[in-house]
Amino acid sequence: MTIGSLKQAKEKKSRKNKQAVVDEQSPLLPTKHKEDAGFDEFDGASFSGAVFNLSTTIVGAGIMALPATMKSLGLIPGIAMIVFMAFLTETSIELLIRFSRTSKSASYGGLMGDTFGKYGKMLLQICILVNNIGVLVVYMIIIGDVLSGTKSSGVHHAGVLEGWFGTHWWNSRFFILLVTTLGIFAPLASLKRIDSLRFTSALSVALAVVFLVVTVGITIFKLMNGTILMPRLFPDVYDITSFLKLFTVVPVLVTAYICHYNVHSIENELEDSTQIRAVVKSSLALCSSVYVLTSLFGFLLFGDATLDDVLANFDTNLGIPLGSLLNDVVRVSYAAHLMLVFPIVFYPLRLNLDGLLFPSARPLTCDNLRFALISSGLIAIIFLGANFIPSIWDAFQFTGATAAVCIGFIFPASVTLRDRYGIATKKDKILCIFMIVIAVFSNVVAIYSDAYSLIKKNSSPSE
Repeated sequence: MTIGSLKQAKEKKSRKNKQAVVDEQSPLLPTKHKEDAGFDEFDGASFSGAVFNLSTTIVGAGIMALPATMKSLGLIPGIAMIVFMAFLTETSIELLIRFSRTSKSASYGGLMGDTFGKYGKMLLQICILVNNIGVLVVYMIIIGDVLSGTKSSGVHHAGVLEGWFGTHWWNSRFFILLVTTLGIFAPLASLKRIDSLRFTSALSVALAVVFLVVTVGITIFKLMNGTILMPRLFPDVYDITSFLKLFTVVPVLVTAYICHYNVHSIENELEDSTQIRAVVKSSLALCSSVYVLTSLFGFLLFGDATLDDVLANFDTNLGIPLGSLLNDVVRVSYAAHLMLVFPIVFYPLRLNLDGLLFPSARPLTCDNLRFALISSGLIAIIFLGANFIPSIWDAFQFTGATAAVCIGFIFPASVTLRDRYGIATKKDKILCIFMIVIAVFSNVVAIYSDAYSLIKKNSSPSE
């Protein structure tokens, strides 16, 4: 072996700023599950690949529910909240990265375990399971809405395939989701390394941009024709119930930015792990820009008729040339985007379920049987959920008000306040207290508001 090859091997091993140290008392075989095992078998992920993977994690289905938040908050507070949530997300991820490096933790779960013990790690894993299963169920619901149609307030919104070919058994929601699951989700979910998804991630971001460009173009055309009414700039608040209802958008906004569970996996595979902060900032800048533009032009285009899933609005006559074709382009491009996002969110879901069930087993990628069983079981659960949960707003509010707020804000803030290594500043701790108070208060009010509205709705016919 030459000196040059030795130097190359050393650089490859130090990709994550971790040097191998020989301990004569350490066992020859690992006694616990190595969460970062297998990452040194390739040269490392590129900066652009990491940005695409993290951006794809963020821009999933949340973008489709954001125009509905404009309907609740009004244009100015809605856009302000999207930007504010981006800054808050960047702060929470920066805290995770800083404390992970100090504790030499290679994963979010490892950091929680180091700070709060095995029960802290288990709590995080359970939250990731709840959040990611909920998000993936939303993806399937949207794909079903787009391709086979949906019903909202008693009005049927035709799907793309239904519009093209009419109503048949083979373009029913169940059959379309079954074919999509077996033909697309299962093969992509079988990939064992997240960097293997960089090309599908790049394509998924491109498809989201296609959706955005077409939506902006349609809106500008209608603005020039004077066929768009002035949107509400501020929320319509007339009593305490309508005020509390404003907080129901918070879980949706929280869910729209949750990517924390993939940050460590992407950092571990980076060729230069010091770039992770730049990756996070670039991804959040890209995604928040897409969110603001989609929310702005989506709400301008449909106004108070904006549905919880804005894609369902694209089955009406837009009153423009080639309107039907553009409707189909928008819906199909975004459905294809979600199909490619699925494996990015599925990756940490499978990893955390395996860590929860088999904490001391060998790495999941080394056990094909365990890998296949966990993957197929999770896909089956998600498929069933998508066929029985009626609305993406319901799923977003549940996951956003429970697991997502913990993953995104409460857990990073708790790690900082615990400050096991004494590296948190006074400013960090004040910000974390604010983060926890806002997260808990907003989500408690959102849950109360939803429950109150549901009870009032069910009791109104008997009055």
